[in-house]
Amino acid sequence: MSKTHPTLVSFGYAFSGLRAALKKEPNIRIHLSLALLAIILAFFLNFNPTEWIILAFTIAFVLILELINTTLEALVNLVSPEIREEAKVAKDVSAAAVLISALLSVVVGAFLFLPKIF
Repeated sequence: MSKTHPTLVSFGYAFSGLRAALKKEPNIRIHLSLALLAIILAFFLNFNPTEWIILAFTIAFVLILELINTTLEALVNLVSPEIREEAKVAKDVSAAAVLISALLSVVVGAFLFLPKIF
């Protein structure tokens, strides 16, 4: 009888969570689409290793905050299914963190891409 290694099980849970977020949250799909576009453009613009690292961290930063936001929204809905001001504040502040990260990614993208395009 074979047992699945606990690390593999953990990866399974992580991928299951990613699939659930992709299915539930259109914003994650939008961020991933824009990330793919940025990666393709970076490839054609011959980014150097430093630029690739900056791009990767910027993309990861936005996606991580979007996943945390999705988690927080699900937890708030579970704990407080009725509409409450505290629940609204928690969701709005979490969404604001994603917004700030997305705006920062536009600034970083401008610094990375514009000099190579113009």
